[in-house]
Order: sequence, then structure tokens, then C-alpha cells
Amino acid sequence: MTQRVYLDWNATAPLRPQARAAMAAALDLVGNPSSVHAEGRAARQAVEEARRRVAALVGAEPRNVIFTSGGTEANMLALSPAVGTGGAACDRLLVSAIEHPSVLAGGRFPAGMVEQVPVTADGRIDLAALGKAIAAPVGRPLLSLMLANNETGALQPVSEAAAMVHAAGGLLHVDAVQAVGRLPCDINAMGADLMTVSSHKIGGPKGAGALVLSSQALHLADPLIKGGGQERGSRAGTENVAGIAGFGAAAAAALEDLAADAGRMTALRDRLERGLKDVAPGTMIFGAQAGRLPNTTLFAVPGMKAETAVIAFDLDGVAVSSGAACSSGKVAPSHVLAAMGVPAALARGAVRVSLGPTTSESDVDCFLAAWRRLFQSLANVRDIAA
Repeated sequence: MTQRVYLDWNATAPLRPQARAAMAAALDLVGNPSSVHAEGRAARQAVEEARRRVAALVGAEPRNVIFTSGGTEANMLALSPAVGTGGAACDRLLVSAIEHPSVLAGGRFPAGMVEQVPVTADGRIDLAALGKAIAAPVGRPLLSLMLANNETGALQPVSEAAAMVHAAGGLLHVDAVQAVGRLPCDINAMGADLMTVSSHKIGGPKGAGALVLSSQALHLADPLIKGGGQERGSRAGTENVAGIAGFGAAAAAALEDLAADAGRMTALRDRLERGLKDVAPGTMIFGAQAGRLPNTTLFAVPGMKAETAVIAFDLDGVAVSSGAACSSGKVAPSHVLAAMGVPAALARGAVRVSLGPTTSESDVDCFLAAWRRLFQSLANVRDIAA
């Protein structure tokens, strides 16, 4: 069987060797991290070492890292009217129109308290529209804005948004799931009050994540999961020691390799995009005019169907994903592209290619060879414009 090429890192990253080793060691720790005996203390030490490593990756204090089961749970924990400072909670939630579905759903805010803010054609939040939404005299706002979009890779003006929402006495939650490990992410430098991080996006195991707070002044008055008081009372339940240990090891490895990986992936992404257009000059690269993640390309050709393309790439040994959301077998245009004003017919053909630290030039060559074969076969049957 021909060796496969994996180019779907934004969906999940392969497990790093460091994470695998840390998990294997943690599985031999028999104690409960809440127990005071030697076995319990050993498990606690593994959790706290991981906490320090995750904190270092995002410029936070270790005590402000709350471990969760993943990014979605961290978003749910953050998006609550009870999140506040100095006893003041939030009265409404503002979200950009391109957020992850777990944010668009509003977390624990009632639907009537959630407002979507539009984005520009390049996939960045419209700051003028945000300013109007913040200025509405209807209470203290909590803004949730992703640092980098998972489909287009477009980077959001987080620092500018932070200044705006803070001037109104509000708070900023940043979903940094796609950006952490690919770009420098300092929670305090960007002005975020809360930040969501996910393990499996940086080469850690699935089933682990974290909500990071900027300071102890921020309080979570209504934990999502209540019970034994673990995670300093913010998230009950015995900690997933092996998953957390793997998360911490992945965070340390990602931080060490950050600059080198980003530069190499940018060069590979640019080469891949040149190759796409060499084969099909009419190729549309979404968000190309915006600052983007170094590893992400979302593209389409008029007349191409995403499901056809993704299956064809898969049969040719290349794993990519569609920019469309699938539900019960029905493919609908991406809400991200819809918010950017992309026509539905073009959006239905969007294919996402996402690279990672181990992606090679040979991998890009294999993808482009598959793309040439796919484009030619589709052109032959007139599925796409010649």
C-alpha cells in the first residue's frame, strides 16, 4: 500500500513522541491526584508539571490553568453570565460570525443574550460593527473571538478587540485552539481575559484541554461541572492524569519548536498555493489577503464539489478535509464562508489543506500530483470550468 499523506492537522495533529512517552509513564501512576499519600502525590506532581508547561506555552501563571476534557468544554466553562471580576458578571455575549459551533451556540448564555458580529470579506471581525455592538447600552459585554479561524486560518485583530471591550468594562474570551503551537500566544500581551486551548491540536492526546485565565481576579462563579472541587473548584472530577501529562509534554515540545516550525510551514503553504494555481489558475484561496496561520489553505475552483474532491484525494492517498459542515449526510456551505459573503455554489467546493511540523516537501509534491489528476479528471467530465 502506498504511504498516505496526512494534511488535515487543523482537525487533529498526530501524537507527538514526547506526548506518547509522557502518557505511558503516567499510566503507571496508580494514585489519585487528590490523595495525600505518596502514590497520590506522584500523580499530583504529573498534573502540576503539565500545568506549568501549558501555562508557559501561553504566557500564563500555572495556577490560572484549568484542565478540561477539551476545547468545547473549555468554551462552555468560559461562556457563562457568571464569569466576572470584582463581583460583576456579564449581561450579554458577543461572538463573531465565524466562531467554532461551540461558541456560536452561546455557551450558558440564554439565546436572547447572544449577538453575532459580522466579519469582512477577508474573514476578519468587522471592528466598526463590533464597536457599535459594544456601545449598545444593554449591560456588561463578554466578547468571544477566536485568534485564528479553523477553516481559512485568518488571524483576528484580538488586541484591538480587547482594547474596545475593556474600555466598555467588558471581558474578552479568546478561542486559541488553532493558533496555539503555531504562533506565539501570550494571554496577557493580547489582552485576553480567558483563553481556550486544546491538547490534540498541538500533538497531545484527544480528550484534554484547558481554560486559561489572565489573573486570579477573574472568577468562575458557576462551574460547569460541580462535585469534588478539583481544579481549585472550577472543574470537578478526578483529573485525566495520562491525558493531561501528554498535553503538557506536547505543549513543551510545541513551544521549543515554535519559530522553526512556523517558518517552515509558511514556506510549504506558499509553495502548495502556487502549485494549486499553476494547475488551475482560477483557484480561489479564501482569506489570502488577511494575515493567516502559517499552515492553512482553504481553496475552491468554480464548479468543483468538495465531497467529490475530498473522496478523490483520499483514494489517491491524501487526507484533506472539506470546508463544508456535514450533518446526517447532507452537505451545507460553511458558515464561515457564508459570513464572508462567498457565494454558496463556490463555498460548497471549499477544500481545506492544513500542514504540520512533520509535513515535508514530498508530502506537498504528492498533494499537488493528486490535485493535477483530480483537476484533469473533473475537467474531462466538465464538472468544473476548463
